[in-house]
Amino acid sequence: MQPTLMAHCPALVIAAPSSGEGKTSITAAIARYHRNQGKRVHIFKVGPDFLDPMILESASGNPVDQLDLWMVGENVCRARLYEAAQSADLLLIEGVMGLFDGSPSTADLARCFNLPILLVINASAMGQTFAAIAQGLTHFDEHLNIVGVLANNVSSLYHEKMIKQLFPTDIPWLGAVKFNEDASLPRRHLGLIQAREIGTLEERLDMLAEAIGETELATFTADTIFPKAVLVPEKKLLKHIRIAIANDAAFSFIYADNVRFLRELGADIQFFSPLKDPSCPEADTLWFPGGYPELHLTALSQNTGMHESILNHAYHNKPIYAECGGMLYLSDQITDTHGHPEKMVGLLEGSAVIQSRFTSLGMQYLPLADGILRGHTFHYSSFQCAVAPLTSTIKCRDSSEGEKIYQEKSLYASYLHAWFRSSANWTANVFGHRINQSLPIQ
Repeated sequence: MQPTLMAHCPALVIAAPSSGEGKTSITAAIARYHRNQGKRVHIFKVGPDFLDPMILESASGNPVDQLDLWMVGENVCRARLYEAAQSADLLLIEGVMGLFDGSPSTADLARCFNLPILLVINASAMGQTFAAIAQGLTHFDEHLNIVGVLANNVSSLYHEKMIKQLFPTDIPWLGAVKFNEDASLPRRHLGLIQAREIGTLEERLDMLAEAIGETELATFTADTIFPKAVLVPEKKLLKHIRIAIANDAAFSFIYADNVRFLRELGADIQFFSPLKDPSCPEADTLWFPGGYPELHLTALSQNTGMHESILNHAYHNKPIYAECGGMLYLSDQITDTHGHPEKMVGLLEGSAVIQSRFTSLGMQYLPLADGILRGHTFHYSSFQCAVAPLTSTIKCRDSSEGEKIYQEKSLYASYLHAWFRSSANWTANVFGHRINQSLPIQ
């Protein structure tokens, strides 16, 4: 079927005053409700995030891509929205933090693509003040298309009545969702617990969907127009390159688009588990993404067959790319928050200590000769490395030095979670057979 000049599809941005209001739960609830009605739902997540998309994929049954005007870029965002609107019955976009937080913000993205916005406000600790927050957010920027407000975590019918007592008549009231501990999504230090670890996730999603069925969102039909936008096909810079990607409970922070982009460059992809497999696959390149290695230190330490196969891969000068938790796994040891160290692979001379609070968070980029590599950092650990860094990233918020980049023979490692599509040449250098050449860094 030939692409049309525009696509029509109901779409909704789920935004809130801040983080912790329940955006992910409500987005998942809307998706599951409409999926249960036989509709095709496609979800996007604004900004860098690995955990929320896992939940949202389970809710919708479809992979979840990132939308971000800086990291992903306006052209790619526009193409992804158009592509999804071709086949979906409903598009949902979960915002990041508060509606106006960040630069670019969720509001900036909604304004750019003329997307309607649902405001989700956590009502658990307020009454009539709910109306003031709704009023302020709705009228702060009159160029935004805010289609209504949903009250989340309401305790009772009386509580809902209290909230609505002063609610503005010019703002659509789309309903209230009662707090339900059995349906809530559990969390840990980096955010929501991974979908694969929640044994009752399907039951929770169906309970959330049932609650949405009692609101106006059960019949949401706001149609949105998406003009035609397509991406230029990529050159096959990684043709015939076999890439093995670590992917299990310890290493799961993988953007779906990064894997898609590697395939677009011509790479063959397979996955393996450093937790369970006796060795890594035969491949040209290994990729160890971030995740939760700190939660599986004993199992990772005891799988010495995997260590030996990784070291053998490196011995034959084959490329290895590691980011964040993957980098820590390839170091000498990781020490948990109780001061207990465990031996790791020992490919990168250094050691990590897991901290009780953030040590780095935010968007960063790496200057290249032909542009920049975009990405973000998000970790609770500190890392001491005996290898001199090749260079460092730059923090977007103040242009100060960011994460160190290490290149040790065939290994390329950093805390940076990179967005591969921002630099095809960098991706080809790291994952191809050019790792020993100097990367084009200014």
